[in-house]
Amino acid sequence: MKITIAGNVYEYPEGTKLEKIARDFEHFYNGIIVAAKVNNELMDLHCTVSKDSTVEFVDTAIEEGTRIYRRSLTFVFIKAVKELLPGAIVTIEHSLGKGLYCEVHGYSLNNRIVSMIKNKMKEIIDKDLEIERKMLPKEEAIKLFEKEGLTEKVRLFKDAEKEQVPVYYCDGTVDFFYSPCVPSTGYLKVFDIRFYFPGVILIVPDIYNPRSLPVFIDVPKLASIFKEAEDWAGILNISYVSSLNDIIKRGEARDLILVSEAFHEKKISKIADYIASNKMIKVVLIAGPSSSGKTSFIHRLSVQLRVNGLRPFPISLDNYFVPRELTPKDEFGNYDFESIDALDLPLFNEHLIKLIQGEEVEIPIFNFKTGEREPVGRKVKLDKNQIILLEGIHGLNEKLTMQIPKDNKYKIYVSAITQLNLDEHNRISTTQTRLIRRMVRDSQFRSNDAAETINMWPMVRRGEEKWIFPHQEQADVMFNSFLPYELPVLKKYAEPLLKKVPRDNPAYSIAKEMLEFLSYFLPLEDEISIPPNSIIREFIGGSCLDV
Repeated sequence: MKITIAGNVYEYPEGTKLEKIARDFEHFYNGIIVAAKVNNELMDLHCTVSKDSTVEFVDTAIEEGTRIYRRSLTFVFIKAVKELLPGAIVTIEHSLGKGLYCEVHGYSLNNRIVSMIKNKMKEIIDKDLEIERKMLPKEEAIKLFEKEGLTEKVRLFKDAEKEQVPVYYCDGTVDFFYSPCVPSTGYLKVFDIRFYFPGVILIVPDIYNPRSLPVFIDVPKLASIFKEAEDWAGILNISYVSSLNDIIKRGEARDLILVSEAFHEKKISKIADYIASNKMIKVVLIAGPSSSGKTSFIHRLSVQLRVNGLRPFPISLDNYFVPRELTPKDEFGNYDFESIDALDLPLFNEHLIKLIQGEEVEIPIFNFKTGEREPVGRKVKLDKNQIILLEGIHGLNEKLTMQIPKDNKYKIYVSAITQLNLDEHNRISTTQTRLIRRMVRDSQFRSNDAAETINMWPMVRRGEEKWIFPHQEQADVMFNSFLPYELPVLKKYAEPLLKKVPRDNPAYSIAKEMLEFLSYFLPLEDEISIPPNSIIREFIGGSCLDV
Protein backbone atom coordinates (compact mmCIF):
# COMPACT_ATOMS: atom_id res chain seq x y z
CA MET A 1 0.00 0.00 0.00
CA LYS A 2 1.10 3.61 -0.58
CA ILE A 3 1.40 5.90 2.42
CA THR A 4 1.70 9.63 1.79
CA ILE A 5 3.60 11.52 4.51
CA ALA A 6 4.43 15.23 4.16
CA GLY A 7 3.79 15.03 0.41
CA ASN A 8 6.11 12.05 -0.17
CA VAL A 9 4.88 8.55 -1.02
CA TYR A 10 6.21 5.44 0.75
CA GLU A 11 5.31 1.77 0.38
CA TYR A 12 4.40 -0.47 3.33
CA PRO A 13 2.77 -3.91 3.58
CA GLU A 14 -0.99 -3.81 4.06
CA GLY A 15 -1.96 -4.00 7.72
CA THR A 16 1.18 -2.25 9.03
CA LYS A 17 0.82 -0.70 12.47
CA LEU A 18 1.07 3.08 12.69
CA GLU A 19 3.56 2.62 15.52
CA LYS A 20 5.97 0.84 13.15
CA ILE A 21 5.63 3.54 10.49
CA ALA A 22 6.14 6.24 13.14
CA ARG A 23 9.53 4.77 14.10
CA ASP A 24 10.75 5.43 10.56
CA PHE A 25 9.93 9.13 10.85
CA GLU A 26 10.44 10.03 14.52
CA HIS A 27 13.80 11.71 13.78
CA PHE A 28 11.96 14.34 11.70
CA TYR A 29 9.85 15.49 14.68
CA ASN A 30 10.82 17.86 17.45
CA GLY A 31 8.52 16.16 19.94
CA ILE A 32 7.57 12.60 20.91
CA ILE A 33 5.17 11.03 18.39
CA VAL A 34 2.08 9.92 20.34
CA ALA A 35 -0.65 9.39 17.71
CA ALA A 36 -1.38 9.79 14.00
CA LYS A 37 -3.98 11.23 11.69
CA VAL A 38 -4.94 8.80 8.93
CA ASN A 39 -6.80 10.69 6.20
CA ASN A 40 -7.33 13.35 8.88
CA GLU A 41 -8.84 10.87 11.36
CA LEU A 42 -7.04 10.90 14.73
CA MET A 43 -5.97 7.36 15.69
CA ASP A 44 -3.78 5.79 18.33
CA LEU A 45 -0.56 4.15 17.17
CA HIS A 46 -1.90 0.63 17.80
CA CYS A 47 -4.13 0.99 14.75
CA THR A 48 -3.16 -0.59 11.46
CA VAL A 49 -3.36 0.87 7.95
CA SER A 50 -4.73 -1.44 5.27
CA LYS A 51 -5.09 0.76 2.20
CA ASP A 52 -3.50 3.75 0.48
CA SER A 53 -3.68 6.63 2.95
CA THR A 54 -2.31 10.00 3.92
CA VAL A 55 -0.68 9.92 7.35
CA GLU A 56 0.29 12.84 9.57
CA PHE A 57 1.96 12.09 12.88
CA VAL A 58 0.97 13.93 16.07
CA ASP A 59 3.80 14.79 18.45
CA THR A 60 4.23 16.71 21.68
CA ALA A 61 5.22 19.86 19.79
CA ILE A 62 1.52 20.57 19.17
CA GLU A 63 -1.35 20.85 21.66
CA GLU A 64 -3.12 17.72 20.41
CA GLY A 65 0.02 15.76 21.18
CA THR A 66 0.59 17.21 24.65
CA ARG A 67 -3.04 16.42 25.55
CA ILE A 68 -2.54 12.78 24.55
CA TYR A 69 0.74 12.57 26.50
CA ARG A 70 -0.80 14.18 29.58
CA ARG A 71 -3.91 11.98 29.42
CA SER A 72 -1.77 8.84 29.10
CA LEU A 73 0.41 9.85 32.05
CA THR A 74 -2.68 10.30 34.22
CA PHE A 75 -3.52 6.67 33.41
CA VAL A 76 -0.08 5.62 34.70
CA PHE A 77 -0.56 7.83 37.78
CA ILE A 78 -3.96 6.24 38.47
CA LYS A 79 -2.46 2.76 38.06
CA ALA A 80 0.46 3.56 40.40
CA VAL A 81 -1.86 4.92 43.11
CA LYS A 82 -4.16 1.91 42.76
CA GLU A 83 -1.25 -0.48 43.29
CA LEU A 84 0.31 1.46 46.18
CA LEU A 85 -2.71 2.79 48.05
CA PRO A 86 -5.58 0.26 48.09
CA GLY A 87 -9.00 1.88 48.10
CA ALA A 88 -7.70 5.35 47.17
CA ILE A 89 -9.77 7.41 44.72
CA VAL A 90 -7.90 9.59 42.23
CA THR A 91 -9.45 12.72 40.75
CA ILE A 92 -7.81 14.63 37.90
CA GLU A 93 -8.66 18.24 38.68
CA HIS A 94 -7.19 20.99 36.47
CA SER A 95 -4.03 22.48 34.93
CA LEU A 96 -1.85 24.60 37.19
CA GLY A 97 1.51 26.28 36.61
CA LYS A 98 2.63 24.20 33.58
CA GLY A 99 1.37 21.07 35.31
CA LEU A 100 -1.76 19.08 36.06
CA TYR A 101 -3.17 19.15 39.59
CA CYS A 102 -4.57 15.84 40.87
CA GLU A 103 -5.90 14.66 44.22
CA VAL A 104 -5.83 11.29 45.99
CA HIS A 105 -8.80 10.74 48.30
CA GLY A 106 -8.70 8.35 51.23
CA TYR A 107 -5.07 9.04 52.11
CA SER A 108 -3.19 12.08 53.44
CA LEU A 109 -0.33 12.67 51.03
CA ASN A 110 3.15 13.78 52.03
CA ASN A 111 6.54 13.96 50.30
CA ARG A 112 7.37 10.35 51.20
CA ILE A 113 4.15 8.94 49.69
CA VAL A 114 4.48 11.12 46.59
CA SER A 115 8.06 9.85 46.15
CA MET A 116 6.73 6.29 46.36
CA ILE A 117 4.11 7.07 43.70
CA LYS A 118 6.79 8.57 41.45
CA ASN A 119 8.99 5.48 41.76
CA LYS A 120 6.01 3.21 41.04
CA MET A 121 5.20 5.28 37.94
CA LYS A 122 8.81 4.94 36.77
CA GLU A 123 8.58 1.18 37.29
CA ILE A 124 5.37 0.98 35.23
CA ILE A 125 6.92 3.12 32.48
CA ASP A 126 10.17 1.11 32.40
CA LYS A 127 8.14 -2.09 31.90
CA ASP A 128 6.70 -0.54 28.71
CA LEU A 129 3.28 -2.04 29.40
CA GLU A 130 0.75 -2.06 26.57
CA ILE A 131 -2.14 0.42 26.74
CA GLU A 132 -4.93 -1.22 24.76
CA ARG A 133 -8.13 0.47 23.57
CA LYS A 134 -11.37 -1.48 23.18
CA MET A 135 -14.80 -0.27 22.14
CA LEU A 136 -17.28 -1.84 24.56
CA PRO A 137 -21.07 -1.88 24.37
CA LYS A 138 -22.34 0.82 26.72
CA GLU A 139 -24.13 -1.63 29.04
CA GLU A 140 -21.00 -3.76 29.33
CA ALA A 141 -18.90 -0.68 30.14
CA ILE A 142 -21.41 0.37 32.80
CA LYS A 143 -21.13 -3.04 34.52
CA LEU A 144 -17.34 -2.90 34.30
CA PHE A 145 -17.05 0.50 35.97
CA GLU A 146 -19.71 -0.35 38.56
CA LYS A 147 -17.38 -3.18 39.58
CA GLU A 148 -14.44 -0.73 39.65
CA GLY A 149 -16.38 1.67 41.89
CA LEU A 150 -16.05 4.54 39.40
CA THR A 151 -19.59 5.82 39.84
CA GLU A 152 -19.24 9.05 37.83
CA LYS A 153 -18.33 7.11 34.70
CA VAL A 154 -21.38 4.91 35.22
CA ARG A 155 -23.68 7.93 35.61
CA LEU A 156 -22.07 9.61 32.58
CA PHE A 157 -22.58 6.60 30.31
CA LYS A 158 -26.23 6.19 31.30
CA ASP A 159 -27.04 9.63 29.84
CA ALA A 160 -24.83 9.22 26.75
CA GLU A 161 -26.74 8.54 23.54
CA LYS A 162 -24.25 6.04 22.13
CA GLU A 163 -24.02 2.30 21.75
CA GLN A 164 -20.30 1.93 22.47
CA VAL A 165 -17.68 3.70 24.59
CA PRO A 166 -13.85 3.58 24.43
CA VAL A 167 -12.24 1.68 27.33
CA TYR A 168 -8.49 1.47 27.97
CA TYR A 169 -6.68 -1.44 29.58
CA CYS A 170 -3.18 -1.59 31.04
CA ASP A 171 -1.99 -4.64 32.95
CA GLY A 172 -5.12 -5.06 35.03
CA THR A 173 -6.03 -1.38 35.26
CA VAL A 174 -9.05 -0.20 33.31
CA ASP A 175 -10.28 3.32 32.54
CA PHE A 176 -12.33 5.43 30.13
CA PHE A 177 -10.93 8.28 28.05
CA TYR A 178 -12.90 9.86 25.22
CA SER A 179 -9.76 10.55 23.16
CA PRO A 180 -6.61 8.51 22.32
CA CYS A 181 -3.73 7.46 24.59
CA VAL A 182 -0.20 6.35 23.69
CA PRO A 183 0.20 2.64 22.78
CA SER A 184 2.39 1.75 25.76
CA THR A 185 3.72 3.20 29.00
CA GLY A 186 7.29 3.35 27.63
CA TYR A 187 6.37 6.49 25.68
CA LEU A 188 6.02 8.44 28.93
CA LYS A 189 9.58 8.59 30.26
CA VAL A 190 9.64 12.40 30.48
CA PHE A 191 7.62 13.44 33.53
CA ASP A 192 7.83 14.66 37.09
CA ILE A 193 5.48 14.63 40.05
CA ARG A 194 5.61 16.88 43.09
CA PHE A 195 3.64 17.22 46.28
CA TYR A 196 1.29 20.22 46.14
CA PHE A 197 -0.90 20.18 49.23
CA PRO A 198 -3.33 18.51 49.44
CA GLY A 199 -2.65 16.81 46.10
CA VAL A 200 0.10 16.50 43.51
CA ILE A 201 1.23 18.23 40.34
CA LEU A 202 2.03 16.10 37.29
CA ILE A 203 4.54 17.87 35.03
CA VAL A 204 4.80 16.79 31.39
CA PRO A 205 6.33 18.19 28.17
CA ASP A 206 4.50 21.05 26.48
CA ILE A 207 4.72 22.46 22.97
CA TYR A 208 7.60 24.73 24.02
CA ASN A 209 9.48 21.83 25.67
CA PRO A 210 8.33 18.85 23.56
CA ARG A 211 11.01 16.42 24.80
CA SER A 212 11.86 17.92 28.18
CA LEU A 213 10.06 19.32 31.21
CA PRO A 214 9.06 22.96 31.61
CA VAL A 215 10.00 24.75 34.79
CA PHE A 216 7.19 24.52 37.32
CA ILE A 217 6.09 27.99 38.41
CA ASP A 218 3.79 28.21 41.40
CA VAL A 219 0.63 30.26 40.83
CA PRO A 220 -1.01 30.60 44.26
CA LYS A 221 -3.55 33.23 43.16
CA LEU A 222 -4.77 31.08 40.29
CA ALA A 223 -4.79 28.03 42.57
CA SER A 224 -7.05 29.89 45.00
CA ILE A 225 -9.49 30.70 42.17
CA PHE A 226 -9.60 27.02 41.19
CA LYS A 227 -10.25 26.16 44.86
CA GLU A 228 -13.06 28.73 44.98
CA ALA A 229 -14.52 27.26 41.79
CA GLU A 230 -14.29 23.76 43.26
CA ASP A 231 -16.02 24.86 46.47
CA TRP A 232 -18.71 26.62 44.46
CA ALA A 233 -19.30 23.47 42.39
CA GLY A 234 -19.62 21.52 45.64
CA ILE A 235 -22.23 23.95 46.94
CA LEU A 236 -24.24 23.55 43.72
CA ASN A 237 -23.54 19.80 43.68
CA ILE A 238 -22.31 19.86 40.09
CA SER A 239 -18.68 18.81 40.20
CA TYR A 240 -19.34 16.37 37.35
CA VAL A 241 -21.34 16.42 34.13
CA SER A 242 -23.69 13.67 35.35
CA SER A 243 -24.98 15.96 38.12
CA LEU A 244 -25.51 18.76 35.60
CA ASN A 245 -27.39 16.36 33.34
CA ASP A 246 -29.57 15.34 36.29
CA ILE A 247 -30.49 18.99 36.94
CA ILE A 248 -31.52 19.40 33.29
CA LYS A 249 -33.55 16.16 33.36
CA ARG A 250 -35.37 17.28 36.52
CA GLY A 251 -36.25 20.61 34.92
CA GLU A 252 -34.27 22.58 37.51
CA ALA A 253 -31.98 24.43 35.09
CA ARG A 254 -33.76 27.75 35.75
CA ASP A 255 -32.68 27.79 39.39
CA LEU A 256 -29.10 26.88 38.42
CA ILE A 257 -29.02 29.76 35.92
CA LEU A 258 -30.36 32.29 38.42
CA VAL A 259 -27.98 31.25 41.20
CA SER A 260 -24.97 31.19 38.84
CA GLU A 261 -25.77 34.65 37.50
CA ALA A 262 -26.34 36.00 41.01
CA PHE A 263 -22.91 34.69 42.00
CA HIS A 264 -21.32 36.56 39.08
CA GLU A 265 -23.15 39.76 39.94
CA LYS A 266 -22.10 39.50 43.57
CA LYS A 267 -18.43 39.04 42.62
CA ILE A 268 -18.50 41.98 40.19
CA SER A 269 -20.26 44.14 42.76
CA LYS A 270 -17.60 43.32 45.37
CA ILE A 271 -14.82 44.29 42.97
CA ALA A 272 -16.54 47.59 42.19
CA ASP A 273 -17.14 48.28 45.89
CA TYR A 274 -13.46 47.76 46.64
CA ILE A 275 -12.35 50.07 43.83
CA ALA A 276 -14.79 52.76 44.94
CA SER A 277 -13.71 52.50 48.58
CA ASN A 278 -10.01 52.87 47.74
CA LYS A 279 -9.58 56.50 46.70
CA MET A 280 -5.98 55.89 45.62
CA ILE A 281 -7.07 53.73 42.66
CA LYS A 282 -7.14 55.83 39.50
CA VAL A 283 -6.53 53.19 36.79
CA VAL A 284 -8.26 49.80 36.47
CA LEU A 285 -6.50 47.37 34.13
CA ILE A 286 -8.28 44.27 32.82
CA ALA A 287 -6.72 41.36 30.94
CA GLY A 288 -7.56 37.77 30.13
CA PRO A 289 -7.24 35.19 27.36
CA SER A 290 -9.45 34.98 24.29
CA SER A 291 -13.16 34.36 24.87
CA SER A 292 -12.90 34.80 28.62
CA GLY A 293 -15.85 37.20 28.59
CA LYS A 294 -13.81 40.37 29.20
CA THR A 295 -16.12 42.60 27.17
CA SER A 296 -19.24 41.68 29.14
CA PHE A 297 -17.31 41.82 32.40
CA ILE A 298 -16.09 45.36 31.66
CA HIS A 299 -19.61 46.57 30.89
CA ARG A 300 -21.02 45.00 34.04
CA LEU A 301 -18.14 46.37 36.14
CA SER A 302 -18.76 49.82 34.64
CA VAL A 303 -22.41 49.65 35.72
CA GLN A 304 -21.42 48.68 39.26
CA LEU A 305 -18.83 51.48 39.40
CA ARG A 306 -21.52 53.94 38.38
CA VAL A 307 -23.71 52.62 41.20
CA ASN A 308 -20.82 53.62 43.47
CA GLY A 309 -20.71 57.14 42.02
CA LEU A 310 -17.76 56.61 39.65
CA ARG A 311 -17.82 57.23 35.91
CA PRO A 312 -15.48 54.90 34.02
CA PHE A 313 -13.35 56.50 31.32
CA PRO A 314 -12.20 53.88 28.77
CA ILE A 315 -8.85 54.26 27.00
CA SER A 316 -7.95 52.15 23.96
CA LEU A 317 -4.36 50.97 23.69
CA ASP A 318 -4.83 50.72 19.91
CA ASN A 319 -4.23 54.45 19.63
CA TYR A 320 -0.79 54.13 21.21
CA PHE A 321 0.82 51.95 18.57
CA VAL A 322 4.23 53.14 17.42
CA PRO A 323 4.56 54.12 13.72
CA ARG A 324 4.67 51.07 11.44
CA GLU A 325 8.39 51.31 10.71
CA LEU A 326 9.15 51.06 14.44
CA THR A 327 6.90 48.03 15.01
CA PRO A 328 8.88 44.95 16.15
CA LYS A 329 8.81 41.81 14.01
CA ASP A 330 8.30 38.18 15.03
CA GLU A 331 10.55 35.23 14.21
CA PHE A 332 8.90 34.95 10.77
CA GLY A 333 9.64 38.56 9.84
CA ASN A 334 6.02 39.72 10.22
CA TYR A 335 4.96 42.78 12.19
CA ASP A 336 4.25 41.70 15.76
CA PHE A 337 1.35 43.90 16.79
CA GLU A 338 0.83 41.82 19.95
CA SER A 339 4.26 42.71 21.31
CA ILE A 340 4.23 45.21 24.17
CA ASP A 341 7.04 46.98 22.33
CA ALA A 342 4.58 47.77 19.53
CA LEU A 343 3.15 50.40 21.92
CA ASP A 344 4.54 53.85 22.65
CA LEU A 345 4.94 53.19 26.36
CA PRO A 346 6.63 56.51 27.31
CA LEU A 347 3.80 58.53 25.72
CA PHE A 348 1.13 56.26 27.21
CA ASN A 349 2.55 56.57 30.73
CA GLU A 350 2.98 60.32 30.35
CA HIS A 351 -0.69 60.66 29.40
CA LEU A 352 -1.84 58.44 32.28
CA ILE A 353 0.13 60.50 34.81
CA LYS A 354 -1.28 63.77 33.49
CA LEU A 355 -4.84 62.43 33.47
CA ILE A 356 -4.49 61.17 37.05
CA GLN A 357 -3.26 64.63 38.05
CA GLY A 358 -6.26 66.30 36.43
CA GLU A 359 -4.43 67.69 33.41
CA GLU A 360 -5.65 67.72 29.83
CA VAL A 361 -3.98 65.44 27.27
CA GLU A 362 -4.34 64.88 23.55
CA ILE A 363 -4.90 61.16 23.02
CA PRO A 364 -3.55 60.12 19.62
CA ILE A 365 -5.73 58.59 16.90
CA PHE A 366 -3.91 55.77 15.12
CA ASN A 367 -4.64 55.19 11.44
CA PHE A 368 -4.25 51.47 10.78
CA LYS A 369 -4.29 51.95 7.00
CA THR A 370 -1.34 54.33 6.94
CA GLY A 371 0.39 52.91 9.99
CA GLU A 372 0.76 56.43 11.40
CA ARG A 373 -1.01 58.68 13.90
CA GLU A 374 -3.40 61.29 12.67
CA PRO A 375 -2.02 64.86 12.89
CA VAL A 376 -4.67 65.83 15.45
CA GLY A 377 -5.76 63.67 18.39
CA ARG A 378 -8.61 63.84 20.89
CA LYS A 379 -8.28 66.22 23.84
CA VAL A 380 -9.58 64.84 27.12
CA LYS A 381 -9.55 65.71 30.81
CA LEU A 382 -10.94 63.65 33.67
CA ASP A 383 -13.58 64.87 36.10
CA LYS A 384 -13.10 64.17 39.80
CA ASN A 385 -15.45 61.19 39.81
CA GLN A 386 -14.00 59.57 36.69
CA ILE A 387 -11.73 56.52 36.76
CA ILE A 388 -9.64 55.17 33.88
CA LEU A 389 -10.67 51.73 32.59
CA LEU A 390 -8.18 49.95 30.34
CA GLU A 391 -8.53 46.53 28.71
CA GLY A 392 -5.85 44.74 26.70
CA ILE A 393 -3.59 41.69 26.56
CA HIS A 394 -0.84 43.61 28.38
CA GLY A 395 -3.04 44.93 31.17
CA LEU A 396 -1.32 42.84 33.87
CA ASN A 397 2.21 43.43 32.57
CA GLU A 398 3.94 45.87 34.89
CA LYS A 399 5.95 47.20 31.94
CA LEU A 400 2.77 48.70 30.45
CA THR A 401 2.21 51.09 33.36
CA MET A 402 5.75 51.16 34.78
CA GLN A 403 5.58 54.87 35.71
CA ILE A 404 2.25 54.59 37.56
CA PRO A 405 2.60 53.87 41.31
CA LYS A 406 1.12 50.51 42.33
CA ASP A 407 -1.28 52.18 44.77
CA ASN A 408 -2.87 54.06 41.86
CA LYS A 409 -3.76 51.00 39.77
CA TYR A 410 -5.87 47.89 40.20
CA LYS A 411 -5.33 44.83 37.99
CA ILE A 412 -8.08 42.32 37.19
CA TYR A 413 -7.55 38.94 35.50
CA VAL A 414 -10.61 37.41 33.79
CA SER A 415 -10.78 33.79 32.64
CA ALA A 416 -13.25 30.91 32.36
CA ILE A 417 -11.94 28.71 35.18
CA THR A 418 -13.86 25.49 34.57
CA GLN A 419 -14.82 23.70 37.79
CA LEU A 420 -16.78 20.99 35.98
CA ASN A 421 -15.28 17.65 34.88
CA LEU A 422 -16.66 14.81 32.76
CA ASP A 423 -15.83 12.24 35.44
CA GLU A 424 -13.14 11.41 37.99
CA HIS A 425 -10.38 11.13 35.36
CA ASN A 426 -11.53 13.24 32.38
CA ARG A 427 -11.18 16.93 33.11
CA ILE A 428 -12.68 19.80 31.13
CA SER A 429 -9.94 22.30 30.40
CA THR A 430 -10.38 26.05 30.51
CA THR A 431 -8.88 26.19 27.02
CA GLN A 432 -11.51 23.77 25.70
CA THR A 433 -14.35 25.86 27.12
CA ARG A 434 -12.92 29.06 25.64
CA LEU A 435 -12.50 27.48 22.20
CA ILE A 436 -16.15 26.39 22.18
CA ARG A 437 -17.21 29.89 23.25
CA ARG A 438 -15.12 31.50 20.52
CA MET A 439 -16.31 29.11 17.84
CA VAL A 440 -19.95 29.89 18.63
CA ARG A 441 -19.31 33.65 18.78
CA ASP A 442 -17.28 33.65 15.54
CA SER A 443 -20.16 31.92 13.77
CA GLN A 444 -22.84 34.15 15.28
CA PHE A 445 -21.17 37.52 14.79
CA ARG A 446 -18.09 37.22 12.56
CA SER A 447 -19.24 34.86 9.80
CA ASN A 448 -16.37 32.45 10.55
CA ASP A 449 -17.01 28.73 10.39
CA ALA A 450 -15.75 26.26 13.00
CA ALA A 451 -12.80 25.18 10.86
CA GLU A 452 -11.51 28.75 10.61
CA THR A 453 -11.73 29.24 14.36
CA ILE A 454 -10.05 25.91 15.16
CA ASN A 455 -7.23 26.46 12.65
CA MET A 456 -6.57 29.95 14.01
CA TRP A 457 -6.60 28.80 17.65
CA PRO A 458 -2.92 27.73 17.91
CA MET A 459 -1.83 31.24 16.93
CA VAL A 460 -4.22 32.70 19.53
CA ARG A 461 -2.81 30.35 22.16
CA ARG A 462 0.78 31.32 21.35
CA GLY A 463 -0.06 34.96 21.99
CA GLU A 464 -1.71 34.10 25.31
CA GLU A 465 1.24 32.01 26.45
CA LYS A 466 3.64 34.79 25.57
CA TRP A 467 1.84 37.93 26.72
CA ILE A 468 -0.95 37.04 29.18
CA PHE A 469 -0.30 33.91 31.26
CA PRO A 470 3.20 34.92 32.47
CA HIS A 471 1.65 37.99 34.16
CA GLN A 472 -1.58 36.52 35.59
CA GLU A 473 -0.18 36.32 39.13
CA GLN A 474 0.34 40.11 39.07
CA ALA A 475 -3.44 40.57 39.20
CA ASP A 476 -4.92 42.11 42.34
CA VAL A 477 -8.08 40.08 41.84
CA MET A 478 -9.19 37.26 39.55
CA PHE A 479 -12.70 36.88 38.17
CA ASN A 480 -13.94 33.48 37.04
CA SER A 481 -16.30 34.00 34.10
CA PHE A 482 -17.29 30.34 33.71
CA LEU A 483 -20.98 29.56 34.19
CA PRO A 484 -21.86 26.03 35.38
CA TYR A 485 -24.72 25.76 32.89
CA GLU A 486 -22.97 27.17 29.82
CA LEU A 487 -21.72 24.01 28.07
CA PRO A 488 -25.24 22.49 27.73
CA VAL A 489 -26.30 25.84 26.22
CA LEU A 490 -23.30 26.07 23.88
CA LYS A 491 -23.74 22.43 22.82
CA LYS A 492 -26.73 23.09 20.57
CA TYR A 493 -24.86 25.94 18.81
CA ALA A 494 -21.51 24.18 18.55
CA GLU A 495 -22.52 20.71 17.36
CA PRO A 496 -24.00 21.78 13.98
CA LEU A 497 -20.88 23.89 13.33
CA LEU A 498 -18.51 21.05 14.18
CA LYS A 499 -20.42 18.57 12.02
CA LYS A 500 -19.89 20.83 9.01
CA VAL A 501 -16.08 20.65 9.22
CA PRO A 502 -15.07 18.65 6.11
CA ARG A 503 -12.89 15.60 6.50
CA ASP A 504 -10.13 17.07 4.32
CA ASN A 505 -9.78 20.15 6.55
CA PRO A 506 -6.91 20.22 9.10
CA ALA A 507 -9.50 21.07 11.78
CA TYR A 508 -11.41 17.81 11.27
CA SER A 509 -9.74 15.72 13.99
CA ILE A 510 -10.21 18.42 16.64
CA ALA A 511 -13.81 18.96 15.53
CA LYS A 512 -14.49 15.24 15.91
CA GLU A 513 -12.87 15.20 19.38
CA MET A 514 -15.02 18.15 20.46
CA LEU A 515 -18.16 16.42 19.18
CA GLU A 516 -17.26 13.37 21.23
CA PHE A 517 -16.72 15.57 24.28
CA LEU A 518 -20.04 17.42 23.85
CA SER A 519 -21.94 14.17 23.33
CA TYR A 520 -21.83 13.53 27.08
CA PHE A 521 -23.84 16.70 27.85
CA LEU A 522 -27.60 16.94 27.70
CA PRO A 523 -28.61 20.12 25.85
CA LEU A 524 -30.21 23.02 27.69
CA GLU A 525 -32.80 24.21 25.20
CA ASP A 526 -34.69 26.85 27.20
CA GLU A 527 -32.72 30.11 27.29
CA ILE A 528 -35.49 32.36 28.59
CA SER A 529 -33.99 32.47 32.10
CA ILE A 530 -30.55 33.60 30.88
CA PRO A 531 -30.45 37.34 31.63
CA PRO A 532 -29.56 39.75 28.79
CA ASN A 533 -26.40 40.93 30.61
CA SER A 534 -25.07 37.39 31.12
CA ILE A 535 -21.52 36.73 29.99
CA ILE A 536 -22.76 33.77 27.94
CA ARG A 537 -24.90 36.20 25.90
CA GLU A 538 -21.64 37.63 24.52
CA PHE A 539 -21.26 34.34 22.62
CA ILE A 540 -24.78 33.10 21.84
CA GLY A 541 -26.42 36.48 21.25
CA GLY A 542 -29.22 38.42 22.89
CA SER A 543 -26.96 40.60 25.04
CA CYS A 544 -28.16 44.00 26.19
CA LEU A 545 -24.50 45.08 26.51
CA ASP A 546 -22.42 46.60 23.75
CA VAL A 547 -20.45 43.45 22.94
